[in-house]
Amino acid sequence: MNNHPASRLLLLFLQAFVGITAVAGGVALIAGALDPGLATVLSPPVSHLAGTPFTGYLVPGILLAIGLGGVHLVALRMLVARHPLALTAAAVAAFDTTIWIFVELIVMTFSPFQVLYLAAGLTEFGLVLLMLGLLGRRSAPLAA
Repeated sequence: MNNHPASRLLLLFLQAFVGITAVAGGVALIAGALDPGLATVLSPPVSHLAGTPFTGYLVPGILLAIGLGGVHLVALRMLVARHPLALTAAAVAAFDTTIWIFVELIVMTFSPFQVLYLAAGLTEFGLVLLMLGLLGRRSAPLAA
């Protein structure tokens, strides 16, 4: 992990960005679901949930805050502490982001933010692979 200080810094930034914004977004969705007066300010229209198993934003808000934001913040903390499983946690967080966005793209109205978060998740994957030495490695030619 020490061989890639720039990759580590970028991964730390992405984990913090996704983690903090997912928790903030989840809290906003929860607040909008619990106080209908805030719903128009803090939540997209409920019509965006058509075709999903949800009738409101309470459960998606909890899932966003804990399932996406919380996972990223745990992975961030592990990377800061240089925990031996930090890159595994980072890979889980990246997978979490890409799955979250793919599901959103399938069931909800398109938003440019989805492109931003998909790019963040894919970049996290690339950084993890780079830091593990699995990207950018030249392989020896096969013997005949």
